[in-house]
Amino acid sequence: MPLPPSPGAREHSSIDLVNSELHLPGGRVYDALSTPEATTAWLIERGLVGEGASLQSYCQNRMVGLRGDVREVFAARVTGAAVDPRALAGINAALAAAPHASLLHYAPDEGFFRSMEHPATRLVEHAMSVVAEDAAALLASDAAGLLAQCEAEPCSRFLLKTHGRRQWCSTRCGDRVRAARSYARKRTQMNPMPK
Repeated sequence: MPLPPSPGAREHSSIDLVNSELHLPGGRVYDALSTPEATTAWLIERGLVGEGASLQSYCQNRMVGLRGDVREVFAARVTGAAVDPRALAGINAALAAAPHASLLHYAPDEGFFRSMEHPATRLVEHAMSVVAEDAAALLASDAAGLLAQCEAEPCSRFLLKTHGRRQWCSTRCGDRVRAARSYARKRTQMNPMPK
């Protein structure tokens, strides 16, 4: 990732997922979910699937679809726009896709223990349900009012405002905006408008 996590991304997997696609200056796009292998690595790094997991392109496409649904709902929350019912349906489908109950197991050397069981075919459903649960919990909480979108063009990352005046997802985005403003002021001073 070319930028550090935005405020709130470490605590909220839904913000982290939405920010896994990053628009950079010069029209460049960084997508952490660009391939099945990259998607698998992203999920392993976040503990959403186990080491050795291997997702197929179908699973990658489902994660990218959930990212789009969560992004759309976050954007509606931030801007006050109407929420697309299809985006809500996508999040709710992810919530209902995987069981959340830990099963009871027994091993002679370990005794009783509980763990989530997700066969390889259900790995992405589990990861999607965890992210969707995080998005739903965030949007329905008091912290939803802290959700914001970076105001530095072309960045579109989301963040939780840690300070009332915070407008950017990173120091880098803030520096870029301040530098552009300074350049515009200097240009105006050097080339004043004719009267």
